[in-house]
Amino acid sequence: MSPSDSDPRSINQLLASLPDEEYKRIAPHLKHVNLCQGQILYERGEVIQQVYFPTRSMVSLICVLSNNSITEFALVGNEGIIGIPAFLGGQFTNNRAIVQIADGALTMDAEILQREFERGGVLQKKLLLYTQALVTQISQNAVCKSHHSIEQQLARWLLCVQDCLGRDEIFLTQQYIADLMGTRRATITVAAGSLQQEGMIRYSRGKIVILNRAALEATACECYDIVKNEFARLLSF
Repeated sequence: MSPSDSDPRSINQLLASLPDEEYKRIAPHLKHVNLCQGQILYERGEVIQQVYFPTRSMVSLICVLSNNSITEFALVGNEGIIGIPAFLGGQFTNNRAIVQIADGALTMDAEILQREFERGGVLQKKLLLYTQALVTQISQNAVCKSHHSIEQQLARWLLCVQDCLGRDEIFLTQQYIADLMGTRRATITVAAGSLQQEGMIRYSRGKIVILNRAALEATACECYDIVKNEFARLLSF
């Protein structure tokens, strides 16, 4: 049976990739929840009680320093899962997971996911492959911040957000983007202004609309394609 609009797994690619037998086994444990922008799913040092499969939401994984400055190191949308320590055995996380774009997610008890993971099968394989892809994203983001211009980084980031959401409109302020990218608001303002002047985006207060994806891809650094291709290679969504 192929996932359909009435099938909850159709709105999360990781769940959609499971065979019927395995999905039906976990389906009774999945619960749809609404997420709010700014909602913290996990805080540093918390034991993970629930895992989340985003549907039309996007979640940032961020590091928080002692002075409360933050930097995003990974994005998770409907291609993945929030809470990988639950099945890797670590139980708690050393970072913060915060809802960046609000909508919904499917959630289940971490203990149930761990039990299903330990059964082996396609679910275990997909979760491990997703983790490998996420590690690629994290490592490439670190390289990107050190070697590429803010304009290239912003173009890459906007493409990643669009991929996560599947839509052209992004409701985020420049200050929020600056905080996530670990830079000053003025720096983001200049970069966004350049992208807008070139006709790639349209920006108004709190809203960015992607107008020319092809041009944005040409502006973005190589990191975007590296991560995108690795997700495709490992997960074949």
